[in-house]
Amino acid sequence: MEALLRRLVDIDSNSFDKAGTDAVGEAIAEVLRNDGIAVTRIAKEGFGDVFKAEVPGHGLNQHALMLGHRDTVFAKGTVATRGYSRDGDLAFGPGVADMKGGLVANIFTLRAIQAAGGLPFPVVALFTSDEEIGSPTGRAEIEAAAKGARAVFNTEPGRVSGNVVTGRKGGTSFHIRIKGRAAHSGVNHEAGASAIEALARKIVRLHALTDYASGVTTNVGVIKGGNTHNTVAPWAEAELDLRFTTLEQRARLMSEIERIVKAEDVPGTSGEITTKALFMPLEEKHSLTLFERYRQAAAGIGFEVGGEFTGGCADSGFTAALGVPTLCGLGPVGGKAHTDDEFLRLDTLLPRTQALAATICGLA
Repeated sequence: MEALLRRLVDIDSNSFDKAGTDAVGEAIAEVLRNDGIAVTRIAKEGFGDVFKAEVPGHGLNQHALMLGHRDTVFAKGTVATRGYSRDGDLAFGPGVADMKGGLVANIFTLRAIQAAGGLPFPVVALFTSDEEIGSPTGRAEIEAAAKGARAVFNTEPGRVSGNVVTGRKGGTSFHIRIKGRAAHSGVNHEAGASAIEALARKIVRLHALTDYASGVTTNVGVIKGGNTHNTVAPWAEAELDLRFTTLEQRARLMSEIERIVKAEDVPGTSGEITTKALFMPLEEKHSLTLFERYRQAAAGIGFEVGGEFTGGCADSGFTAALGVPTLCGLGPVGGKAHTDDEFLRLDTLLPRTQALAATICGLA
């Protein structure tokens, strides 16, 4: 398992590096095909292809689905200066926890089920390539693969606490553009319409939507605009991040955000908003039954585990939003994701994979 982890980590696979993410997919397909597991490659333009593996079932059609993304946030060339390394039971390297350790767990779970002769139902694994940027091409394949599934297991890294993820926030990122009217700030200031002022007023109203008690947060993290200090700004732009815990919240907030952006806060200005990325929430009502099965399987393997809520988003939200039982954070335990210090606890790689395989087998 560690040898495969090293192999996958030592392939650069930034979300925008199609060659790299496809190389990870090809390595996965090679390992699985060597064990007689069928792998289908679904071509994608601009991003890495989607690889779909399946161990057939014996009579039942309602399959179990495992998810895993091959992309990382690290730039091409990172491996050359900071590839896979190990210090005791800790493994380091770009994407070692998020989520190449989880890919290894999925691969070995498939191999174990194949070696055991399969289950009454098919077991499918989907390996996508663009989760870190909102799954623009992966989402459709994930939702298609989830339809009719009896359960979905996403091997994002286990929490540092050792827990799995039973709930996640959903999230949406937006691009906001405000149009104003330029004027000389000294000669005819009154003829202008400041897009920056309009944006500033909107930011205050957008941030006021944050409600910690209900789990809603809004954050304008990037702003820019204007031409010179002595010109009334004819344009301004911002990037907005929204997090929510339920689909009902999302519907209400989307309407309110659009109303705020399009309001004419400063006469002569106008606003437009476009959605850049969207993740659905993993509501705990869709995970609790599966979690109890996993908890019992883990106890049989020899470790205790709890469920945990996180504000981060993942592909598991797409399947939960379809009403399919979904559990996340099932990969080996890791931490400090998206940083140079990202690590994976190698001592959790085998037992977490055994618990995943046992949970899937228990669905029979």
